Amino acid sequence: MAAPKKGRSASAQSKPGRSLALILIALVALTGGMFASGHTTPRLGIDLAGGISITLEARNEPGQPDAINPTNMATAVSIMERRVNGLGVSESEVQTQGDRNIIVNIPKGTNSEQARDQVGTTAKLYFRPVVATELSGAAGEATPTPSASGSPSAGATDEDKATDKATDTASPSASGSPSASATTQGRALTDALKADATPSASASASGDAQASPSPSASGGTSAEADSKLQAQYAALDCTKEDVRATAGDGAKPTDSTVACGQNAQGQWQKYILGPAAVDGTDVKKAQAVIDTQTGAGWTVQMDFTDKGSDKFADITGELAKNPSPQNQFAIVLDGEVVSDPYVSQALTGGNAEISGNFNQESAQSLANMLSYGALPLSFREASVNTVSPALGGEQLQAGLIAGAIGLALVVLYLLVYYRGLSFVAILSLLVSAALTYTIMALLGPAIGFALNLPAVCGAIVAIGITADSFIVYFERIRDEIREGRSLRPAVERAWPRARRTILVSDFVSFLAAAVLFIVSVGKVQGFAFTLGLTTLLDVVVVFLFTKPLMTLLARRKFFADGHRWSGLDPKSLGAKPPLRRTRRPSAPAPVEPKEA
Repeated sequence: MAAPKKGRSASAQSKPGRSLALILIALVALTGGMFASGHTTPRLGIDLAGGISITLEARNEPGQPDAINPTNMATAVSIMERRVNGLGVSESEVQTQGDRNIIVNIPKGTNSEQARDQVGTTAKLYFRPVVATELSGAAGEATPTPSASGSPSAGATDEDKATDKATDTASPSASGSPSASATTQGRALTDALKADATPSASASASGDAQASPSPSASGGTSAEADSKLQAQYAALDCTKEDVRATAGDGAKPTDSTVACGQNAQGQWQKYILGPAAVDGTDVKKAQAVIDTQTGAGWTVQMDFTDKGSDKFADITGELAKNPSPQNQFAIVLDGEVVSDPYVSQALTGGNAEISGNFNQESAQSLANMLSYGALPLSFREASVNTVSPALGGEQLQAGLIAGAIGLALVVLYLLVYYRGLSFVAILSLLVSAALTYTIMALLGPAIGFALNLPAVCGAIVAIGITADSFIVYFERIRDEIREGRSLRPAVERAWPRARRTILVSDFVSFLAAAVLFIVSVGKVQGFAFTLGLTTLLDVVVVFLFTKPLMTLLARRKFFADGHRWSGLDPKSLGAKPPLRRTRRPSAPAPVEPKEA
């Protein structure tokens, strides 16, 4: 059993180039990925980039005394991130602090003030009937979406709608002329406004209104509102971000309005929408599920409250009578249409299913958006602070100077005490620094990691942790030389003992960083994250770079012969002479007495 083990050990010793090639490939791949992604520098936190820091305090809505809980707070964070990112504000940070506070850090930018105005408002989700829709920027009048084949589900996703548009663009009025389409839209819009004027009455998009007010009382107002809304719709260009952000501003839930939405192909569509028929708070639960029995794939299932169930049954019953696109309802979150499924029958029973060309990601995304409307939380601004980048820049400069001084002292110590061995330590520090920088640059766009001042401190502390691992290994090698061994066996015999010590030390450091990351909030987590990351990289560098490099250098005459500047001179280390066995003198053979 001992012979195979010795063979494996000898093979590992003779091929240290594999480990060095592996870490070189990793470093080249990370550097290439950094340049390919266009993020050649780490993201900067608000303390270095400057901006606005907002503290929002959650409050329970009336009748919801237990609404402030970790689940709702996490959902609120997701809503705020979606809003800020939707405004084009990059590198923002949204995170919880304590049980009821949310910290929003918005770096300085063109839309930072607008993000501040919207970030703390409660998410508003409504189900509105679609009156008209077309691709934004398309020539001519609106091209209503044709109806697909009937389905007991709530409708189809944008993928199905886009396919139908490509095969059939006829108007539901059967004439197909722009004038006929416009007439249909105008009639449907008038009915929607009539329903707005008389909340107790329901209106059909086909033109049959029930219990509408007399023309003398409301005809002028409806015609004026109709004309104004159609003018807004004609001028609406959803391809422009600033236009999308203000589309439908000021519209009440009981008003008809215009809105924008994005289809599955990434194209922007504009809509005329009727008054809100169902409120987002009427959704009790929404979840993405996969239907393996019918083969429908991923679907979104909704459960409504008792009141919401009646509202949804009424609106779907009315929409099912209408031609496309007036048999669709738009799910509108914060003024943006996130989905517009069609219906073919009244959906009763308090639940509904939206099916179509969903994958897991799109189904989960829609389910999350539907859940946002049921969020029973509101927020107030507890504090708003403006952070200047000048202050952070001065602190960063001071921190970098401190780090440079510390690194210089470490290098000076290594040169004086370890001499030639310091070459190995300095190269290992450079490799560790390169890996840390490239990974931090890539983690910015990947997971939103931002380099702040505490994170810089964590990187500086990591210099000592990394240098400590080299020192442990070097001292083990020196101990073996003091025992009278030559360098090559000393390097291999010292490694198992040094490896255990390094792993235990790094495990303790990583454990401390992990605990600190879990129990802390805000910027302190940046320190803990950086400390944990550099600790893991220390293990990688020592195993894949430092040890193989020492194996190669042990074969060089400068180190193998113990040159006085190598740091491994046996005389200066007080090495014992090689141990040799001495033969004991053999006892003289007994002399037998001679016979007389």
